Amino acid sequence: MSLVTKSKRKARPIRVGLISLGCAKNLVDAEIMLGSLLKDGAEITNDAAQADVVIVNTCSFIDSAQEESVDAILESAAVREAKHRGQGLVVSGCLSQRFRDELPELFPEVDAFMGIDQVAQVTDIVKQAMERRRQNTNHQKRDGKKNPGPESASEISVRLAELDKGKSLTEHEQAEAVRGTEKFGRTKAVVAPKADAASSNTHHRAGAILDINARPTYIPDYATPRFRLTPRHFAYVKIAEGCNHPCSFCIIPRMRGSHRSRTQADIVAEAKALIADGVKELNLISQDSTYYGLDLRPNHSRAISSPQRFGSAVKSLPAEATTICSLLRELNSLRGDFWIRLLYTHPAHWTDELIKTIADCPKVARYVDIPLQHIHENMLQRMRRETSRQYIVDLLNRIRAGVPGIALRTTFIVGFPGETEACFQQLLDFVLETKFERLGVFTYSQEEGTLAGKMAVQVPEKIRNRRRDLAMAAQHDVAVQVSESFVGRTLRVLVEGEANAKQLRQANVSSWEHGLIRQPGSQNSELGTGRYLIARGEADAPDIDGRVYVRGKLPIGEFARVKIIGHTDYDLIAEPATR
Repeated sequence: MSLVTKSKRKARPIRVGLISLGCAKNLVDAEIMLGSLLKDGAEITNDAAQADVVIVNTCSFIDSAQEESVDAILESAAVREAKHRGQGLVVSGCLSQRFRDELPELFPEVDAFMGIDQVAQVTDIVKQAMERRRQNTNHQKRDGKKNPGPESASEISVRLAELDKGKSLTEHEQAEAVRGTEKFGRTKAVVAPKADAASSNTHHRAGAILDINARPTYIPDYATPRFRLTPRHFAYVKIAEGCNHPCSFCIIPRMRGSHRSRTQADIVAEAKALIADGVKELNLISQDSTYYGLDLRPNHSRAISSPQRFGSAVKSLPAEATTICSLLRELNSLRGDFWIRLLYTHPAHWTDELIKTIADCPKVARYVDIPLQHIHENMLQRMRRETSRQYIVDLLNRIRAGVPGIALRTTFIVGFPGETEACFQQLLDFVLETKFERLGVFTYSQEEGTLAGKMAVQVPEKIRNRRRDLAMAAQHDVAVQVSESFVGRTLRVLVEGEANAKQLRQANVSSWEHGLIRQPGSQNSELGTGRYLIARGEADAPDIDGRVYVRGKLPIGEFARVKIIGHTDYDLIAEPATR
């Protein structure tokens, strides 16, 4: 028997395609799924039509993200119908967590729904989805009936909102604070087992697989297989999962569970491997990076969200306790030339020790992501941010004094229930006075299942949009001043790659996660023509902040020094610095 014949008889590996939506934290979940699939012998393909199974890793943070997820599911189902009817379809991520009971009815063409706790078991779920699709395809051929198609994206979005509104919360979800009780944090129950043929509907469709824990507890570790989707020179490192904060506008704790930290040794082991693999930038991510380690203390209480209680808890820790400070200091001590970027910090959990740690650690980027959400006293209280205006002003002054040259990034929510013109004007004044180096603006998204979603005095959408535009116009003036201040300076940058024509024309990016950062129509005439490289400075996080356009040749994926010779509204223009 020839080798060719043997090869033909050998079953080929399962081919899987994956679409991942949402934030960097969701991206890490996608990387873990891909890593697990590859370890188990699957092939990954970018051509959805060639895949045996397509996974849509969804987001459900705000309305626009949820709509994007619904669109991606329906588009994947349409591609399958047109090109590959035997293809399995799996939905994972936050949409599955949030609407675990309702999605099988709303998406009859989906073969499996999986939760956050199941990312490392993705291969088994993919195989089950393939079998479910095979059974349904056979039934369809035998009966000559076509499965009912899914509803439109707009119809599904409306139904999801109605279903969420009608949900009754558990006794733990009704607790005054979303951090709830110890039981709330540890609850883990499979919502529904795999359905069998006996539960099939009139069209003989086997019931969709539903493998979702109601209250996620999973947190990845270094041993978890992972296939990175970022360029080789930077990576996201998830240091914790979940959140204990009681913010009235946020659905994340109900979807992602209570805060749970990885051990410091495990994170450091991952960091060492990434650095050895050529990574030049470690982006530390979680829902609240400043809370890192506090849940690892014995008999910990979750009710420490306020600055006073958090500060007291930190002071009571033994000297060897794990905190974000101990983690930053150990990462900083590792050999190699790299940046450490701290993302997603909460203003209520900053300490003087953290400021000092950043100042003492040269590898920690002089950059802070600190979402403030508002500055008006009444809005902060209604948002349940546990910070006051004066506290925020004092904290920003302490950070800038303690770490000279640091770039502050923040986000604000405009149009929150009860926000008056006076409240909004105070926010505008604060933006102009504080001069944040980086700033994004959300319009408030009314999310069912949150306290804010039930508040009276909801602000009309038209007013919310107008306020966002005004806030971004104010920040635009600040951004131009910030950009101008860099001209003539020499910066250390991380070179990302060569700019394409579209990037040079637009120099424009927006992100649902961080709000509208810049607007189309920015003046970029100074870029001119020619070959440019895209780079980022310490003040620029991947994907969400500005860029440095370098005219000249530099090694890609490496650090370099450049001289700033001009700027656009939000970006800098540079040339290689002469030594």
